[in-house]
Amino acid sequence: MTRIKNIKYLLYLLAFIMPVDMVCAQQISAEGAKLLYADNFKADKKTWVAEFEQPVNSAMTIGKGKLDISASAGATIWFKNKLSGNIMITYHAAVVDAGGKNDRVSDMNTFWMASNPLSDSIFKHDGKFSSYDNLHLYYAGIGGHDNTTTRFRKYAGDQGKKVLKEYTDKPHLLTGNQKYAVKIVVNNGIIQYYIDDELFWEFQDAAPYTEGYFGFRTTISHQVYDNFKVYQLK
Repeated sequence: MTRIKNIKYLLYLLAFIMPVDMVCAQQISAEGAKLLYADNFKADKKTWVAEFEQPVNSAMTIGKGKLDISASAGATIWFKNKLSGNIMITYHAAVVDAGGKNDRVSDMNTFWMASNPLSDSIFKHDGKFSSYDNLHLYYAGIGGHDNTTTRFRKYAGDQGKKVLKEYTDKPHLLTGNQKYAVKIVVNNGIIQYYIDDELFWEFQDAAPYTEGYFGFRTTISHQVYDNFKVYQLK
């Protein structure tokens, strides 16, 4: 009996010693959630807005089940529908490495819950990364800087875009032509980002963004997306 009590006490202590991500992380699934939007990219439904820094040498194409983005410089592809409340976003993504003119294994990035604190309009940027610095949003930068860093940021307009988490190890960087399953969760102030069901980060935001727009973000890269879905969580 004494041994059992000691084990229980050790488990109690571990709950306070373990990192917050390990204690608090809760895997959210689509079960019981309401499907709000789905795009299988069979045809262009005019629900995506492209902002290219160099539009002449860049392109967005939709069809045959794929959203294909080829960018010679900075690019953001916005989903036109504004999102709000507790949501989950899922999709598949791959960075193309096949010798094409914009093929570069780097920057499989994402904006979400993006809003402009000074305007109701958000679709008016030039694709250059710095042009989004005035926004409020969450940002995932997977394999940035020529596939050397993976970062999570919270943009706060004129308050900056603080890096909240960074990885530089190979398992958190990109592999060309590999298909990734991405899941993003915004749930009562908890922000989660998963790749292939691995939690890259969890952030408990004391002042969370509760509405805004989603966008695929990259620079000098060729990427393909499919099976895009947005769920409303309970």
